[in-house]
Amino acid sequence: MQSELVVKARGGDREAFAALAAASLPRLLETARLILRDEDRAQDAAQDCLIQAWLDIRGLRDPALFGAWLNRLLVRQCYREATRHRHRRAVEVRLLPIDGPTTTDAQASLAARDQLDRAFRAVPIEQRAVLVLHHFLDLPDAEAAQILGIPVGTFKSRLNRAKLALRAAVESDDRREPGRQESIA
Repeated sequence: MQSELVVKARGGDREAFAALAAASLPRLLETARLILRDEDRAQDAAQDCLIQAWLDIRGLRDPALFGAWLNRLLVRQCYREATRHRHRRAVEVRLLPIDGPTTTDAQASLAARDQLDRAFRAVPIEQRAVLVLHHFLDLPDAEAAQILGIPVGTFKSRLNRAKLALRAAVESDDRREPGRQESIA
């Protein structure tokens, strides 16, 4: 069914492309959110990805590879979006609503998730993209490497470096002094 829609979209059928875009958008948004760690920029990247897909869909040779091709466009768009906003390093503090009484386990879980989120934000975007493709999208190494346009061996080494960088960021967060305040720009 998806291949038929891709063939129609390659022929200029806007409704077929709209159906493909609607089916792909939730996954594109979630992937972009994980890579960029910013809701607005993720929406911009996903939208720009779909615009680029519409403009370039005639160049897609194999309709069965539409999903991988779209992921590649999204990752590239996330890189562009991150580069565009690299000069702005403002930290947004979000308060999470807590319903009912909290337990020590819930607090520990929330603290661990918050710590991992801070560490993930500290990792460069190229390494975040590798981690998202491997762990969130659960893509095989060969497919993830193809999306990034790199050899499989390079993908594996980047994945290893990304894991090490994430681990180092978590450990450096552990070592921070408890009374020390972070600066908020």
